[in-house]
This record gives sequence, structure tokens and C-alpha cells, in this order.
Amino acid sequence: MSDVATRFPSRDFTRFWWAETVSSFGTYITLLALQTIVVLTLDGTAQDVGWVNSARWLPYLVLGLVVGALVDRYRRKPVLVVTDLAQAVLLAAIPLAWALDVLTLPLLLVVAACYGAASLVNGAASTAFVPRLVERRDLQRAHARIDGADAVAQTSGPALAGLLVKLVGAPLAVLVDAATYLFAAVATLTLRVDEPAPAPTARPSIVREIRDGVRWVYRGSGLAVLAATTHVWFAANAVVGAVLAPFALVTLGLSPLQFGVATALAGVGAVVGTATTSAGGRRLGTGGAVILAHVVTTVGVVVTLVAGLGTSGWVATLVLGAGQACYGFGIGFSNSHEESYRQALTPDALLGRTVTTMRSFNRAVIVVVAPLGGLLAVQAGERTALAVAAGIFAVAVLALAASPFRRVRQDLTADAEVGPAS
Repeated sequence: MSDVATRFPSRDFTRFWWAETVSSFGTYITLLALQTIVVLTLDGTAQDVGWVNSARWLPYLVLGLVVGALVDRYRRKPVLVVTDLAQAVLLAAIPLAWALDVLTLPLLLVVAACYGAASLVNGAASTAFVPRLVERRDLQRAHARIDGADAVAQTSGPALAGLLVKLVGAPLAVLVDAATYLFAAVATLTLRVDEPAPAPTARPSIVREIRDGVRWVYRGSGLAVLAATTHVWFAANAVVGAVLAPFALVTLGLSPLQFGVATALAGVGAVVGTATTSAGGRRLGTGGAVILAHVVTTVGVVVTLVAGLGTSGWVATLVLGAGQACYGFGIGFSNSHEESYRQALTPDALLGRTVTTMRSFNRAVIVVVAPLGGLLAVQAGERTALAVAAGIFAVAVLALAASPFRRVRQDLTADAEVGPAS
């Protein structure tokens, strides 16, 4: 980065923020629409939802470490543009297949896997691109702004998705997300950021670069505790992701619109979380803020599993939404602290590998656990599966609280000063 604006936010960061915001809005529409396609259009079960979720994250398991090393070799802006366009094309294939009457679960799995691969590359480049747009002392505020916009999208996206599904059907609702990726590609293309050219010197083997990234995360950086507990968090999240749609649409008998409203309340919680995250970090420290966020997430799952006990219709919708609001708050409150902590510790040359190493293992957990969570829901019931998820979230809370990470603090007003986590 040759010219970083001293005032935050810069014009280029703002434009990048708009690209991220619009694509996030469409993504939340697609997340609900895909689950609705599986459950209502294809008459699928919780296990089928788990398989779709697993397929979406499978590229992280297969390609994640390689992608991280490759992203560190190239300018990140062109990578973002190409992968935004690829995601737009892949999503447009879903309504096309539906219109041609060839949309099946196996085809949806293939599209989800290819979409996941493009998303993997885009996500690695996007996160590693932020430090080229802002000063390191502004990283937490930058991620908080991105998270805040994502939270607003999470609030309105599912509700709009439920309305779109009701009006035009779930497959056509996916077209909205395809359009948002086109917008993101154009917005990113117009950014005027001078990225450093790839080093002309001979590079080590890809295997060595992957090894260096893994060693950095789990041995030399102080990120090991956070990385391990994040993997545990994603195991619980995978169970919730597989169970939530069939639990709401079948067990509780909610309509797609009611499901969308309940899911949108997760966005309301996320808005509150992102709005208070910086103040919370100053009061509690980075470690304390992340731990508190995970406690609230655990409570949210418990509230979710009691939805529909003695209630139905819109009352059950609101109880489910209250649980989702807690869930969203936890994510919104913790994410900017985790992202800025990782980036403050990591040199620019390792950012891509750090991001994709952690994300690859996180998504590998989803690939394995999501179908198992769906199977557990089929065999023992959705409430039992949600109770198991709450227990796994609690394990992550206890592990962080018992580790030195609880004492980590970042200076959010000056150049980052980060205490060790391990």
C-alpha cells in the first residue's frame, strides 16, 4: 500500500465498504432461499440441509491452505473482481436450472461447492485487502464498520428473502444475490489503490508456504488458543445451521415469511453488537469481549430450542427471533475484535495464509459436523440437536475463560499494541 489515507475512513475504504455491504445483503437472501429450496422445493430434510451446507464449505477443506498461499502471491484487487463475477454466474445458474426443471439436490450440491470455492478465494483476498486501505491502528474500527453493515444486511436480508420467496419462489430470489455480486465487482474495479507488485525473487515451494502459514497460526503467533476455540465454535454453529430451517419450517410450522422475520432478528442483534463492540472492547479488553459474545451466543441457542413449547404462529416466531437476536449479537460483538487481533499480530506477507488457514479448518469442521448435526436432528429431534450445540458453545466459552487470552487487550485509539494470547 503506497498511499494510505491518514483520516478514517478514506474514500477507497468507503467504496470497498459499499461493495461488501451490497454483496452481504444479497448473501443473506441466498442463505435463507437455499434452505427454503431444500426443505420446500426439493422436499428435503435437516440432513439434506446439512449436506448443502457441507458442500458450500467443502472447498475450504480441500483447497483452503493452497488458496491462502496463492493469494499472498498476487495483488488482491483483481482477485476480488474475478471472484465476485464468478459468484454472480454460479448463483444465476440456480434459477436457470429451476426454470428448465432440472434443479435437483445433487445439482444444488455441485453449485454450492463451486460457489464455496469462489467465496473462499474472495474472502481470503477481501480480508487481506483491508490493511491496504486503512492504517493498522484503524483495523478494529474498519472491521467494526464492515460488520455493522453486514449486520444491517442480516437484519433486512432474511425478511426480504421471506417476502421474495412468497412472491416469486425461492429459486428466483437467488437472482438478487447474483446482481449484488455484479455491483461489488464494478465497485471494487474502480478503487484507486496502488498495491505492491508481487516480489520478483524466486519463491519457495507452495508446500513450504502452506507450512509457514500453519506454523504461524498454531505455533509462533499467539493465535493458537483463539484458533482452537474458534474451531469448536464452528462445530456448534454447523449443528445450528443444519437444524434451524427444518426446525422452523416443519417442526414449528412457520411460513417462509415468518422464518425470514425470525432470522432477521439475528441481524438486529448483530447491529446492536457491532454498535457496542468498540466500547465493549475498551471496557472488557479483546479477550473479555470475545468471551462475553460467546456466552450470549450460547444463551441464544437455548432460547431458540424452547421456541414453540406451548406457543405457535407469530408468538413462536418471536421466541425463535429472540434466540436469533442473541445469536447475532454474539457474532457482531466478537468478530471485529477477532479479525483485528489476528491482523495486528500478522505481517502483511502472511495475511492471506493466516486468514485461509483458520477459515479452512473452521469450514472443515462444518463439512464434517453439518451432516452429522442433520443426522442427529433426524434421529433424536431438532431440540436435542440444538441442546448439543449449546453445550459445544459452552465448551468454547470455558476454554477461552481458562486461557491467557482472557487478558488480551488492544489499544483501539493508537497504533495497535496487542498482548499475548498464549
